[in-house]
Amino acid sequence: MDFIPIDYETLRLIWWALLGVLLIGFAIMGGMDLGIGALLPAVARTDEERRVLLNLSGPTWEGNQVWLILGGGAIFAAFPPLYAVSFSGFYLAMIVILLALILRPVGFKFRGKIADPRWRNTWDWGLVVGGFVPALIFGVAVGNALLGAPFNLDDTLRPFYYGNFFQLLMPFALLCGLVSLSMLLVMGAVIIAKRTEGVIAERASLYGQWAALAAIVLFALGGVWIAFGIDGYVITSAVVTDAPSNPLTKTVVRQTGGWLSNYSAHPWMIVAPLLGFAGMAGAWLGLRLKRNITAVVAAGAGVAGIVATAGLSMFPFFLPSSYNLTASLTVWDASSSHLTLFIMLIATLIFMPIILLYTTWVFKVISGPVSTKSLGRNPNAY
Repeated sequence: MDFIPIDYETLRLIWWALLGVLLIGFAIMGGMDLGIGALLPAVARTDEERRVLLNLSGPTWEGNQVWLILGGGAIFAAFPPLYAVSFSGFYLAMIVILLALILRPVGFKFRGKIADPRWRNTWDWGLVVGGFVPALIFGVAVGNALLGAPFNLDDTLRPFYYGNFFQLLMPFALLCGLVSLSMLLVMGAVIIAKRTEGVIAERASLYGQWAALAAIVLFALGGVWIAFGIDGYVITSAVVTDAPSNPLTKTVVRQTGGWLSNYSAHPWMIVAPLLGFAGMAGAWLGLRLKRNITAVVAAGAGVAGIVATAGLSMFPFFLPSSYNLTASLTVWDASSSHLTLFIMLIATLIFMPIILLYTTWVFKVISGPVSTKSLGRNPNAY
């Protein structure tokens, strides 16, 4: 369209990058809460200690969840074929994640209503499930995207999914789930270490160091597996970047090491995995030396690097099809119209800065330490 100042190809790339930013934002911001929840029984041994952790994530988890909602909304509006296939094909996995996430607000609200230890322990384990399960399954979903999903598109581009929930739990996908879990445990641990004191901070530092080492090892193992044991997807036909979306107009093949081809064509992309390794190593060192601010920054950088590595390795693919290679969804053939992407970009440029400013303000307000003494002075504490 002549009146749109940005061409279709560039808009598609912008929205691919924006989707990556939103997913990284959730992995960092939401990852703090998921990691804290998953670490709850290991780091906090008494009721007072658990209340300290609840008051780390309780005031901010709803705001952090916005990144997940924005990511889902961006997929729905900017890449509707991807939304149709992934949210319907992975329906049971999405339900499991949703049910686990629901346990968090319920746990925050109901845990303190009754002073019975059994009541509180039950909700504590609900919060653990609400942190552990999403952290694991999000990574499993990425692993299945790298493997390819068993779906097809008919002549009218209607998606048909031929898999089931248990087929998602393949060894490589579970490895990706463990990478996700370990990196989010690091995010939770560095926040606990920074904003608490005494034995809670010491335990968080110890578990965070182990999680950081696990993330490094598992991330490296995943890279070796992708290089030698997983067939990547490669487009072999001419790539048309500015045509109306239709995934069935290309040809695709699978080949060993295919997911590494982008690094040969664009060497700068190696920055992403290097950042992942360096960030997790920096988080380990920061926790070990009690440089908590350094650990938080390094952990965020590591999470960003790991998530970006998956996106850059798969580009331009979003969700390859293991059932019909031609039906694989890419940036160039699974997007909304030129006009839709442009209108959404205008809205994003207006509202994204507001969200960032609000998030910055909230974290500035609650940036102080949390302890059992501070809980006693705060009538609104959990």
